[in-house]
Amino acid sequence: MSAGEPVAGAIARAIGPLIGGDLPVRLECWDGSVAGPADAPRVCLTSPDALRRQLWAPGELGAAQAYVAGEIDAPGDLAEGMNHLWSVIRSRALAGARPGPKAVARLARLAVTLGAVGPRPPRPATQSNVRGRLHSLRRDRDVISHHYDLPTDFYAQILDPSMAYSCGWFPAGQPDPDANPDDTLATAQHAKFELVCEELRLGAGDRLLDIGCGWGAMAIHAAATRGVRVTAVTISREQQRFARDRAVAEGVGDLVDVRLQDYRELSARDDSWDAVVSLEMGEHVGDSRYPEYARVLHRCVRPGGRVLVQQMSRSGRHPGGGPFIESFIAPDMSMRPPGVTLDLLTAPGLELIGVRAMREHYAWTAEQWRRRFLAHREQIVEGWGEETARVWDLYLTGGTRSFAEGRMGVEQFVLRRPEGTFAL
Repeated sequence: MSAGEPVAGAIARAIGPLIGGDLPVRLECWDGSVAGPADAPRVCLTSPDALRRQLWAPGELGAAQAYVAGEIDAPGDLAEGMNHLWSVIRSRALAGARPGPKAVARLARLAVTLGAVGPRPPRPATQSNVRGRLHSLRRDRDVISHHYDLPTDFYAQILDPSMAYSCGWFPAGQPDPDANPDDTLATAQHAKFELVCEELRLGAGDRLLDIGCGWGAMAIHAAATRGVRVTAVTISREQQRFARDRAVAEGVGDLVDVRLQDYRELSARDDSWDAVVSLEMGEHVGDSRYPEYARVLHRCVRPGGRVLVQQMSRSGRHPGGGPFIESFIAPDMSMRPPGVTLDLLTAPGLELIGVRAMREHYAWTAEQWRRRFLAHREQIVEGWGEETARVWDLYLTGGTRSFAEGRMGVEQFVLRRPEGTFAL
């Protein structure tokens, strides 16, 4: 970088060889300089700290920290910008590319010139800082609290009125993009609850165990529409409080028992429930604990009873979803290919009845959540701050893309405990 050279031009010249061509974005820097096509998505670097974070945490994590902290901004529709960048990455075969020694040296000289070399910038306040032994009871509670113990009013800005925070079911296929997301989400979640009730063959007086019940949407639906007696467990105090109050308000407080309890603390009594459901909780269990989770499912359902597990899946690198998800959203989460999960679920003696692939349905669900988020972004900033809004914008945008492009999936496993079997 020569003396007096604008920052944007210097950055463009330095990274051009790394990205196989010209800048794919309109780069605007803290000194007022610009580079790149005028009609491309805008990326604003508001501080040298955006570059400093890349030195301390290269790649996705450093970029996410800078975006959350406001050192990188992306005016306009974040989803459109990300779509554009991914198309360039694919067309230039840049995925997984690593800079060579000369390129690294060039970037290091530029960083020194721009004042980007220095102490590690402070982590954003919204970044997780959980401690303790992996998947210990205390750490798991801290992890869940980090994400789920935001005030319920926050989640109400994004979720449907039932407060269902799992993939919905769209029987008619992809929803109309012009439809009201409030109606679309509510319909999809109701259809999912009905699907679960049908798969579990729930009827009046049956006993249902809901492991990882969230805000109680599934439990309350089963009680209200089928007359089922539900034991619902969560390790989030905020969710327990809300679910109890909602069950009473819906007139099923006598049928729904919401407990603050870890799945590992469930009673060892055999034949306790007629059916068990666990919607997108298994991802938080961890590889080392998953065999125990599967044994709990087997132990808690009576012989002849059914189990339904809905769970996200992922192959290859980053089973936790990647550095951003693992640092800001769901620390310690672990996903695996569906075949591996199925082997773990059946190992204690459950037998498979059926599998339903729902990947596209999750892309559609996440897009509706994102639309509701954007509609309420101003209220979210006023109530919980710009940093929280940026985390969720990045989370919902990236999550929608991951499911739409097949980098993540979600499946419903319907299983049965055979008659005449004993708990392990």
